[in-house]
Amino acid sequence: MPSCHRPKYAHPMLRSPLALALIGLASITHAEPQSLSTLTIKAPRIDRDLYSTPAAVSSIGEESISQGQQRLKLDETLNTEPGIFLQNRENFAQGERIAIRGFGSRAQFGVRGVTVMVDGIPYTLVDGQAQLDAIDLNSAQRIEVIRGPASVLYGNAAGGVLSITTSDGQQTPPGTTIRAEGGSDGYGQLSLKNSGQNGPWSHSVSVSGLNFDGYRDQSHVEKYLLNSKLRRQLDNDRALTLIINLMDNPRSEDPGALTRAQVKDDRTQSGKFTEKFETGQTVDQQVIGLQYEDLSAGPGELYLKSFFMQRDFEQQLPYPGDSLISYDRDYYGASAEYRQYVTMGPHLLHYTAGVEARRQQDHRDRKAISFAGHQEGLTQDETQTATTLGAFAQTDMTLPHSLTLTLGGRFDRVKLEADDHFMSNGDQSGDKTFNEWSGSLGLSYRYQPNHQAYLNISTAYETPTFSEFANPNGTGGFNASIDPQKSVNHELGLRGDWDTGINYDFALFWIDVRDELVPYELAGDSNRTFYRNAGDTTRKGIELSLGWQIADNWRIDSALTLAQYEFDDYPIDGQNFSGHRLPGLPEQTWTTQLQWQDQHHRFATLETRYIGDMVADDANTVDVDDYWLLNLRAGNGWQLGQSTLLTTYLGVRNLLDKDHYANVRINASNNRYFEPAADRTYYAGVEVSF
Repeated sequence: MPSCHRPKYAHPMLRSPLALALIGLASITHAEPQSLSTLTIKAPRIDRDLYSTPAAVSSIGEESISQGQQRLKLDETLNTEPGIFLQNRENFAQGERIAIRGFGSRAQFGVRGVTVMVDGIPYTLVDGQAQLDAIDLNSAQRIEVIRGPASVLYGNAAGGVLSITTSDGQQTPPGTTIRAEGGSDGYGQLSLKNSGQNGPWSHSVSVSGLNFDGYRDQSHVEKYLLNSKLRRQLDNDRALTLIINLMDNPRSEDPGALTRAQVKDDRTQSGKFTEKFETGQTVDQQVIGLQYEDLSAGPGELYLKSFFMQRDFEQQLPYPGDSLISYDRDYYGASAEYRQYVTMGPHLLHYTAGVEARRQQDHRDRKAISFAGHQEGLTQDETQTATTLGAFAQTDMTLPHSLTLTLGGRFDRVKLEADDHFMSNGDQSGDKTFNEWSGSLGLSYRYQPNHQAYLNISTAYETPTFSEFANPNGTGGFNASIDPQKSVNHELGLRGDWDTGINYDFALFWIDVRDELVPYELAGDSNRTFYRNAGDTTRKGIELSLGWQIADNWRIDSALTLAQYEFDDYPIDGQNFSGHRLPGLPEQTWTTQLQWQDQHHRFATLETRYIGDMVADDANTVDVDDYWLLNLRAGNGWQLGQSTLLTTYLGVRNLLDKDHYANVRINASNNRYFEPAADRTYYAGVEVSF
């Protein structure tokens, strides 16, 4: 396995005394103090014991998602996982950005390169983009993460996988929970959750409302969510589940990005044109899913899933010109999976095979906005349609000497079409079709009951999304000069759980990417983002983790990432960026949580986070300094009668009041790279369960 160090010298983090301390404490967070041997991983489609899974995966339980947390964004939970970096917590209009081993880092808004699943419904669209605004963390029961390419199971844009499962009323105690929160910068949130069982029926319903002024000018957000599941157990082996998710987001304002000088002058100000144009977005989305499971379909198990999503969207961007965007989206699909155990002599074979089809149709237009802020007419009117059909299979075979061999393969056909209705500049209709094969090979060695070594090789592909296919020469249609990016992942890992209460997780990865997609902005007043292929890149690194149940009431978890993300071959516009760092990514992160909890519902968590330095442009001329953050949350509970629990809690984010950035925009025009993060903020909540 190749070294993860730079060719000529050791990584700067590895030369420092701090590195030795980090390695000594390094890593993970299965945030629940449970035996890892009992943990079942579901995200790789085949349900497996953790120590039979030849990949870097992790699972986070309900208590870690909810205890003393605001449950606004995924960073509250995922920051404690190695290999994952999240930005843009505070701009609800642009959305949180997730990078897993560098995949997803190119997104200026939303999620790219990472597959997002919620209750088995793919929130990642056919063209590879995803939004996280409708995920209801108030009802989240489990979050699983695959850190590395997984296109063999999930198709397009699966450089990593994020799978969220919400409550269906079966595993949680029946009852009702009411929660109210308030805090700094006009923050307020109210939520209600009810779950229960009645014979073969079980249900969970969660509703919430958020109203938040925000730290910066032009940052107000108002959002309402409903997430519900209704499950009917037809008999011992068969069940039907209905899923409904509704979101009404009447306003999420966009404060835009600033120059370094503007940040120094006033961190809370909004960017150019933002208040004048009232930048931001309005979203209305509905999702419905119907799922059937039969655990005795012949000799195996059958899973049938279908969904429909409708999304109405409008966004005003912070520049004059073609900056008012709107679309109506219909997105739907279905899948069928069959799983079976087969005995082949002395070997046990466990396989899953399936097919899935999805279709995305956007009726999209753009309108021009004058410098005075007035609409000037259409500049784009087209229907964008993406369809995909995929077939996959994966097998686990037990071998002698505690070995498990995993093989997987998948074929996807992805077709993107644009039907142009705006004829004043000619017919820009067109289509592109991609036929993609993906594969994986893994080997797991369980050398002790609760200790495992594994290796795997896997591939992933990522088509440009419709927005990334935008033509920078202004003629409309597809940009014919960009292609999908493809990657090959090599991974070696160790994980284990000792009786002393210590668990560890180690992963060494090396990923080669061809035709890396990178964003850039044209010079001038336009903030519009375009994309190009940057040749080849390499991502390599170490993810280390350690958890220690120090005593009955005390636990420490720590997560460390040391990585190198680099352009191998990137000549562009008469320059050569080969050997430069990929922008928007720190190469070192370290998170540690010290938790105390007693048997009387009292708890406290102290969290430290180190984010290494990064660069904001391909030329590596815009530096972003490293920083430390300190967060604290604590709470107490009182049992009121036999079935009523009252809990109060307080949280402080950025306890040391450190100046840093919530988001760094990559290759931004006019030096507007920076979105400042909030200073020290407080929140408090009260929760009643009965």
